Amino acid sequence: MPKIEMRLDMTEYEEIDVWKEYVRTKDPAIREFFVKKYAPLVKYVAGKVAVNMPDSIEFDDLVGFGFFGLLDAIEKFDPYKNIKFKTYAVTRIRGQIYDDLRSLDWVPRSVRQKNKEIEEAVKNFEKKHGRAPTDKEIAKVTGFEIQQIQKMSNLTSDTAIASLDDIWYFGDDNDQISVLDTVEAPESIHPNVQVERQEVRKTIYEAIKKLPENEQNVLVLYYYEDLTLKEIGAVLEVTESRVSQLHTRAILRLRNLLNEIKKSLI
Repeated sequence: MPKIEMRLDMTEYEEIDVWKEYVRTKDPAIREFFVKKYAPLVKYVAGKVAVNMPDSIEFDDLVGFGFFGLLDAIEKFDPYKNIKFKTYAVTRIRGQIYDDLRSLDWVPRSVRQKNKEIEEAVKNFEKKHGRAPTDKEIAKVTGFEIQQIQKMSNLTSDTAIASLDDIWYFGDDNDQISVLDTVEAPESIHPNVQVERQEVRKTIYEAIKKLPENEQNVLVLYYYEDLTLKEIGAVLEVTESRVSQLHTRAILRLRNLLNEIKKSLI
């Protein structure tokens, strides 16, 4: 077999053969090549995460967390599926960073408790009124100041992001689907997958479609287009703070919807 050519300037299309060879052989040299090529992606994702982190979180620590996500992505990537490695790796890198941040428990317990109260208030309000509450309405129910609600949303929104990387298991243990897969590529449903898998994907996608349009836009731009909060603000013509609020609300609302769906599936 001819030697596989490996160049850092290879296109994603040219890379496919290298990925297939790595899946077949697990050649350490190929693994090292992919680590070297995609190492800058770790710093890029870490940089996006760092934007909303407190000063106590070091950028180098985020990079270190993300590097393990890159290694995990390289080991688990399947070149036979209809997904780009960069898209897959960003998901794994971001997820690893937030997993490690959660293990550090950098958000104060008091903030987490208040945020749970806000989540519960949002959930109850939506059930009663059939729509999302405004900050003023949340404040009235919880007794918190509007500025306090917005501050807590900004503090906890980054830990909520990882919820989109949650894996839903169904059928045997090898069948799985992530919510983020649905956000990124709802059109990629293969006609030959199991009916149950199709139904789960459809259900998750329908849950996302129930979100207000501006929140859907934020999710798509952040996770699929890979824009920063500042860049999304420029696209939607709103402030970066407003984008952060929309993102947080979308995650909280989606989490509530999916929790209800999970209960019905169990």
